[in-house]
Amino acid sequence: MDIQRINLLKKIMALEFTCIDFNLYLDTHPEDYRALADYNAACEELLAAKKQYESLYGPLTNFGSSPSPKAWRWIEEPWPWERTF
Repeated sequence: MDIQRINLLKKIMALEFTCIDFNLYLDTHPEDYRALADYNAACEELLAAKKQYESLYGPLTNFGSSPSPKAWRWIEEPWPWERTF
């Protein structure tokens, strides 16, 4: 697996963690508008990173979350759970 692909996956994982962490914080601090703005920014960055990854390497998830416009790319290797870093 090439280094660009690995780095993009690591970025996606870090952004997912950030969004989950903000989500948990906002559950107990719903009036923290700075945290809400940071959460929204992280979510936008995550969506952009996922879109970039999927346009270059194929879907990250299945079952309707990742369209496959040209060919059915879900069967391409490596499968998400087979990736190593």
